[in-house]
Amino acid sequence: MTIRLLLADDQALVRGALAALLDLEPDLSVVAEVASGDEVVGAAREHRPDVALLDVEMPGMDGIAATRALREAMPGVRVLIVTTFGRPGFLRRALQAGASGFVVKDTPARQLADAVRRVHSGLRVVDPALAADSLVSGESPLTTREAEVARAARDGGTVADLARELFLSEGTVRNHLSSVIGKTGARTRAEAVRIAEDNGWL
Repeated sequence: MTIRLLLADDQALVRGALAALLDLEPDLSVVAEVASGDEVVGAAREHRPDVALLDVEMPGMDGIAATRALREAMPGVRVLIVTTFGRPGFLRRALQAGASGFVVKDTPARQLADAVRRVHSGLRVVDPALAADSLVSGESPLTTREAEVARAARDGGTVADLARELFLSEGTVRNHLSSVIGKTGARTRAEAVRIAEDNGWL
């Protein structure tokens, strides 16, 4: 039996290398490749993969949102996140979205192929170092609104800019930013956003 695969990664070189490696396996076949999260559900409907291998950081819909959308649209398709961004927060969010596995891109080809087979068979596969880090770091301390404000602050706009973008008052934005800084133990807004990103909380 051949396991049909869909690959989603915005880096063409990485996507091509993954496809070439996985196609070498006698029981694996890459049936579709896409460059953004927005294309995942459409490609899955057209090509009927068994397993989708998704990156986290992609243009449009990210890999975690694409996981959720794919699982809702086609619950029979299993998802394996394959990413450079091995962050505990991403791992938790991916599993909550319905992913069956989470591995980093420097995983050896043989182990990646084995991870695909295990996910296809109904098992959960998680990079062991990431699993340990996830237990240590715990859940995100940020509320949904604090995370939203922190995401908006990544581009460095003023409080007034953020308030307009998020349809909030400037005082509310300041309060949320202050809370994010306090919860991350940062000294500045920029440092707080970086810490939150590094932990996968955004």
